[in-house]
Amino acid sequence: MSNQITIYTDGGSRGNPGPGGSGYALYDSEGNLILGRGVYLGKTTNNVAEYTGMLEALRTASEMNFENVQVFTDSELMTKQLNGIYKVKSPNLKSIYKQCVELLDSFASWEVSHVYRENNKEADALANQAMDARADVEIEGDVPAEPKGKKLRLGVLISGGGRTMENIDKQIKAGKLNAEIAVAVCSRAKIKGVELTRKLGHKLEIVRKKDLPDLDAFSDRLVEIMDENRVDLIVQAGWLCLWKIPDKYDSRVMNIHPSLLPSFGGKGMWGNHVHQAVLDRGCKVSGCTVHFCTNEYDEGPIVIQRCCPAKPDDTPEKLASRVFAEECIAYPEAIRLFSEDRLSIRDGKVFIEEASASRKPRGQANLF
Repeated sequence: MSNQITIYTDGGSRGNPGPGGSGYALYDSEGNLILGRGVYLGKTTNNVAEYTGMLEALRTASEMNFENVQVFTDSELMTKQLNGIYKVKSPNLKSIYKQCVELLDSFASWEVSHVYRENNKEADALANQAMDARADVEIEGDVPAEPKGKKLRLGVLISGGGRTMENIDKQIKAGKLNAEIAVAVCSRAKIKGVELTRKLGHKLEIVRKKDLPDLDAFSDRLVEIMDENRVDLIVQAGWLCLWKIPDKYDSRVMNIHPSLLPSFGGKGMWGNHVHQAVLDRGCKVSGCTVHFCTNEYDEGPIVIQRCCPAKPDDTPEKLASRVFAEECIAYPEAIRLFSEDRLSIRDGKVFIEEASASRKPRGQANLF
């Protein structure tokens, strides 16, 4: 399957300003519809609606891991601005224009071209449907996006229900993550993660610390399993057992923690213990941290962090739910960056490298 995507995008308002909507349709290289969306924007202007449609379409293409984008729009103004022919003078457009440019430059190649309205009927219809319904609308095709990077063999370590593994499994099956779960290791026999691993059809190993004479033996058994299954990256997914990571797995073990490390980490800080501590401290934000592991609890270079609000009326359970939603985004993204060989560690810090593919210089798109 080609990594080329074609996008048609449109936007408008009834009154300018008035009730507005954006629409976009994504097609694969064979012309098959992948996804169409209409987004209701409320009161806005025509130009803001046009740019919003462009921005949302580019975000979707990026999330689906397409590398080469060809965009068609019936806004001649936006086409010429994005190609560097016209300057953006309106204060209302400068921020969204900048976001569009940054997204375009994240692709290996891109073109933004003008088409007449009669050749942009799908996106126009979606924008109007959103305005009519005063709500977002969506239609889906059945073409999976092609993930980038090396196909990783993951070894997953679980001490609880396995929700994090389940999220990773969903991302893989949706074609958003170029990986496979080679083996899942559970630290106890009677946890939901055991049942879930079997349900998902993954290879299961149960390694209980109490069944082995000491920490060295426990660690050696984990390493033996990872070696046997040719694991590229070990993913701790609600894993509560300290183990000794050997040199050969240095920078090949990741963990996700339900706070913004280095705050609220360390021994005993797991699950709702973390969220209660955040609330007791009166924090206004919380979030999650993906980091490479060392042989100490919640230490190691930080890969990704995502934030969410901590509200005055939160319970630990409410905050946990909000944080987990961010975890479901952060962990797959960290794994994807690892698979694309875009993570480097210098002076104890993780740096995310630019994608290696060459980019097309702005201003060389086709104009019709």
